[in-house]
Amino acid sequence: MKAFLDPRQSAHDPRHFMANGRVLPNPEVPARVDILRNGGEAAGLRFEAPEDHGQGPIAAIHSAEYLTFLRTIHARWRRIEGAGDEVIPNIHPANRTDSYPRSAVGQAGYHQADTACPISAETWQAAYWSAQTALSGAAAVAGGARAAYALCRPPGHHAFADLAGGFCFLNNAAIAAEALRARGLRPAILDVDVHHGNGTQGIFYARGDVLTVSIHADPLRFYPFFWGHAQERGTGAGLGANLNLPLPRGTDDAGYNRALATALDRIADFGADVVIVALGLDAHEDDPFQGLRVTTSGFRTIAATIAGLGLPLLLVQEGGYVSDALGGNLTSFLTGIMEGAQ
Repeated sequence: MKAFLDPRQSAHDPRHFMANGRVLPNPEVPARVDILRNGGEAAGLRFEAPEDHGQGPIAAIHSAEYLTFLRTIHARWRRIEGAGDEVIPNIHPANRTDSYPRSAVGQAGYHQADTACPISAETWQAAYWSAQTALSGAAAVAGGARAAYALCRPPGHHAFADLAGGFCFLNNAAIAAEALRARGLRPAILDVDVHHGNGTQGIFYARGDVLTVSIHADPLRFYPFFWGHAQERGTGAGLGANLNLPLPRGTDDAGYNRALATALDRIADFGADVVIVALGLDAHEDDPFQGLRVTTSGFRTIAATIAGLGLPLLLVQEGGYVSDALGGNLTSFLTGIMEGAQ
């Protein structure tokens, strides 16, 4: 299995996070990279540096206006008298069609959905190389690799075309899917993160050429709250090309595998010839977010079942937060992929 990682992703070190009215340390920390790299190496992977595929594949998913914002906002923010070290929104438009302001404060509110995605001087470069890592994995799969793992950080699946959120800035899985589609492939995205991939859904919601499937904790009482419900099926040309499989809080391995069987049936019916797995490991029973109760050995079974589709797989890292089990969870998942592909 090919594997890709760029050390520049670790420069992004967000400090601000708010939950339930309290300011807390941000859980999306650079240490995740070290833990996940060790977990990958324990499974036998050897990481390569990604190539620079340029801005074009990123701009195929994200608006130029948004990319300009991400690239320039921190320098503009720091020119505000008394501004904090990180760009954090404090006001939001009621609708995406509301007027677009010129001020840094107003644009932060327009392009950042929540306070979990603070932007520092290092964020743009880290997010850029996270996307290039996914693109290098996509190129490997398009070139004939049966599977590739992209250790992407910051993650991406909560990022919409022009909106950051939930630790995410560029939607790595969506960027990779579009790059594979441009090569003539028919991609499906399978999101196994404990949180719904709302940004990914939003990007492809009106399109029928990329299937989006997400298995996640029920958003009725879990982030991202407003997206990820079973009735969301797509619109226009995308009607029927979006499948959400929300699970009750605390769902275990057996319940998860039942949902996975439904997801894989849909992928087969879509006629996908490549699968991008948005690989969140935060469905684990010991993850700090405590949404589901998948075990470490359960990840191995999940991965082997996915590999049983017999399709090329691109694994794009999403969530999975610091715990004693994180590295072992990745080792288990990667081992299951390699076993299931035999």
